[in-house]
Amino acid sequence: MCGMSVDVGGLLLDTVPFARTLGIVFDTVADGHAVCHVPDRPDLHNHVAGPHAGVLFTLAESASGAAVLSALGDQLSRAVPLPTTATIAYRKVALGEVRAEARLLASREEVVARLDAGERPEFDVAVELTNADGTVVSTLTVTWTLRPNRPTSP
Repeated sequence: MCGMSVDVGGLLLDTVPFARTLGIVFDTVADGHAVCHVPDRPDLHNHVAGPHAGVLFTLAESASGAAVLSALGDQLSRAVPLPTTATIAYRKVALGEVRAEARLLASREEVVARLDAGERPEFDVAVELTNADGTVVSTLTVTWTLRPNRPTSP
């Protein structure tokens, strides 16, 4: 994060309690890229003994948020990152521990330039979810925006 040493995964788990509830673990987060996983827990299963679709979505959305924060976290003083749309494809039945890998599809410079120009930038993050054996079980595209903070009145 531009020379800042911030534990993005820790920050996300502190600010998004639901991610903590699911037991999401952040493995690596840096430069618009994030990898995290959710342990296999029976209380998170669906009717076919794999993680529920809501678990998969939350894992992927959390990875995308961490990727955004790793690239744009230094902009938090002037804008709040928010997901606007997400498209998920469930490709195979997920079983066991599931891993999410997210990467920002826009350059940091492009997003900051649009913010500097007074725009509300929108940009995509691609996420791939895999089983322990590396099989792709779901893919997502999450569109994020940076909503500029309203100026505070004196």
